[in-house]
Amino acid sequence: MPKPLILDCDPGVDDAVALLLAFAATDAFDLLGVTTVAGNVNAALTARNARVLREIARREEVPVFAGAVRPIMGAAVAAEHFHGASGLGSLAFAEPKAPLAPGRAVDFIVATLMSAAPGSVSLAVTGPMTNVALALLLEPRIGAGLREIVVMGGAREEGGNVTASAEYNIYADPHAAAIVFGSGLPIVALGLDATHKIRTTPTRMARLRASPKARVLVDLLDFAEQVERDQAGREGAPLHDPSVIAYLMAPELFVTRPCAIQVETASPLTLGHTAVEFRGAASCSTRWAVDADAQGVFDLITKRLA
Repeated sequence: MPKPLILDCDPGVDDAVALLLAFAATDAFDLLGVTTVAGNVNAALTARNARVLREIARREEVPVFAGAVRPIMGAAVAAEHFHGASGLGSLAFAEPKAPLAPGRAVDFIVATLMSAAPGSVSLAVTGPMTNVALALLLEPRIGAGLREIVVMGGAREEGGNVTASAEYNIYADPHAAAIVFGSGLPIVALGLDATHKIRTTPTRMARLRASPKARVLVDLLDFAEQVERDQAGREGAPLHDPSVIAYLMAPELFVTRPCAIQVETASPLTLGHTAVEFRGAASCSTRWAVDADAQGVFDLITKRLA
């Protein structure tokens, strides 16, 4: 039985891979809708990019709703230096034909969860959590319809990737992250501690290059590999956002531990830091990914997209 799913994202190169994987997995997901948010690039581009990828995947029946154009507090923090001016790296594409769905992303999230069967809908979040936090503020009862929230965000042992202590998705809207992590809802957080272990390698990329069907995927990952060399001095692109979809399809590929997560919102030095506490957290509803089966994740992606 396909899992009802809402995918909230800010495409973004790695969001693009996550979207393609979710669009392809029709047996795993009943994809109710895609919601977009300002993040890796501005809100107009993330909404455009989601529709581009929907068209590439030939899934025009899935509605795309545009969401928040800025974080709850402060100015938007884009990341074009990691994702390219378009947000989709060096990928060549035509402007999408199918329009956005009418209405706001937050209203779609609220309406969908309020009408859902209890504990039935999974919510994947691969960008700043602005839409989700606003939905919770607008209607706190939406939690009843949620099965789980799986987010890409945060860092503990790895340190940050946008500052010394903050991961980008949290840093881009720390106040939203604080609201979501403080909600008491069932959350699985896939931070840099896990996603930095899931990297491209020459062998993995060779398998993808061997398939004509994987052309778009290879283009996206080639760009991500070059950015990782230029920006971080490391080989292999980490697959941050696709890990969320992989977890929803095959949670056995990840090791998670119950925890409490608090987000720093006041300090300019450590803004967006995630304080992940395992002590005394056995009964907590939040879980933190401490390890991942990188080859298993790539095998899953290769099977679906190549």
